[in-house]
Amino acid sequence: MRMMKALLKRYLPRSLFGRALMILVLPIVLLQLVVTGLFIQRHYAGVTEQMADAVALELNYIVETVESAPDDATARARLAELARPLNMRLELMDEAAIPSRSLRHFYDVSGDALSDTLRRRVTRPLTVDLVTDRRSADVRILTARGVLRAVIPRRRVIASNPHLLLVWMAVTASALVVVAVLFLRNQVRPIRQLAEAADSFGKGRPTPFRPAGAEEVRRAGAAFLDMRRRIERQIEQRSKMLSAVSHDLRTPLTRMKLALAMAEDSEETRELMRDVDEMERMLGELLDFASGGHGEEPEPTDPVAMAHELAADAARMGRALELRVEGAADPDAPPVMRPGAVRRAVQNLLDNAARHGERARLTLRIGPRSVEFVVEDDGPGIAPDQREAALRAFSRLDEARNQDSGGGVGLGLSIALDVARAHGGALELGDSADLGGLRATLRLPR
Repeated sequence: MRMMKALLKRYLPRSLFGRALMILVLPIVLLQLVVTGLFIQRHYAGVTEQMADAVALELNYIVETVESAPDDATARARLAELARPLNMRLELMDEAAIPSRSLRHFYDVSGDALSDTLRRRVTRPLTVDLVTDRRSADVRILTARGVLRAVIPRRRVIASNPHLLLVWMAVTASALVVVAVLFLRNQVRPIRQLAEAADSFGKGRPTPFRPAGAEEVRRAGAAFLDMRRRIERQIEQRSKMLSAVSHDLRTPLTRMKLALAMAEDSEETRELMRDVDEMERMLGELLDFASGGHGEEPEPTDPVAMAHELAADAARMGRALELRVEGAADPDAPPVMRPGAVRRAVQNLLDNAARHGERARLTLRIGPRSVEFVVEDDGPGIAPDQREAALRAFSRLDEARNQDSGGGVGLGLSIALDVARAHGGALELGDSADLGGLRATLRLPR
């Protein structure tokens, strides 16, 4: 049972249109097969048996005429007289035996009915050859005067033109399928448009959508539009709130930095300046996490140039970063992304690598369907059972770290994950095979 389910799941069409079309076409095909079988078995074979009965009576009369003749010459003369009225070619052969078996094609159902009927109705042993000449039936009957050969036109013993009904059935079924496909495509199109609109909205690229189709589909489309408007309104309200909070918080921080810059240089002043810088950085992380890149419009972006810019920034900060680029970007079809959000996400991954390791590597993989930014380090890594928790917001795996160590508020990986999801991509954590630390893969669809 489980194997049957696996086979059905493997070979069934994946799309709604394909499955609906299969549900529609499969019964029509089965019905055509059943009707064809019944027609061939009942009507076609029955008509052939009736025609063969009439021919069997003629053959019995011919056999009696041959056997009642006083000699072979008279018998052949009588056969010549009967051949034209009966529309047969009659011949008395010198052979003493008939072939061992009848000949017919395996798919010749009417031929099988003809052979069986003649053997039942004719009073002498006989064989029927339906292979040598496809337009006639070669019947050989063993009589007292030898083998009687009767070549009968096939149209006299087998129902003609049975294919016309089958052709009309096939044409009618095909026309019905074509009409059904057209109607089905119109019914499935609104569902496909709804799925495309939801997918585009999930990737941060809202597209115009208007509910259409059946009542249930229109209701689902209207619910999607309401949900999209609520989400967009929530994002807008959150952005406005965070913008106001940012302005209100940055103003006193700026005053504090200015006051510390004008104060006397001392160890205490430098520590306070570091605290203010850390507060600004934490505030920036909170704003990045809250926005998730939604305020930025997607645009064609060169990922290679972005990777080189990130490597140049790391070099200016004195970080050991190795850059690798695998694949080449197509200048005529660059990937579409939010460059600012993606840059912040990759920068967060690089900051984590620099914070927990001494060496880091940035690998850019450009494929036909996706762009990957892979950041590896030689730090302690993250245990597999803790990786899910590491992606949650405000999660810090090492509780022993304090704010002075530059650990932040635990939003670096969460921001990268939100940016990936906003693009319809993913963030995966694993082990670096070369450096031995953490491997973070930011995968974005093209």
